[in-house]
Amino acid sequence: MSEKRPYSATIDRSAEGAGEALVCRSCGHRLCSADDIWKEAARLEESPLCESAGAVFAATDPNLMLRRFYCPGCGVALDTETALKGEPFLIDRVRG
Repeated sequence: MSEKRPYSATIDRSAEGAGEALVCRSCGHRLCSADDIWKEAARLEESPLCESAGAVFAATDPNLMLRRFYCPGCGVALDTETALKGEPFLIDRVRG
């Protein structure tokens, strides 16, 4: 059994051989090495923020996107972010 430590509310760091991996807290699906960008391994759904339920009147720019990241193993929501269309993912890494 591998040792797990919290990475976020939905992702754990899990000991793996000589390194660590990031895994879904819900199902244990391996997303990537702890040194990689986990969002690239997640299932992504992206849509204009202005089309989202409950969008405020200030969010009318169709280039402002809502990104939803899901576990490819079980489908649980891992995270969301807003960004301009075409911008790279926000990198959120925990050190330590």
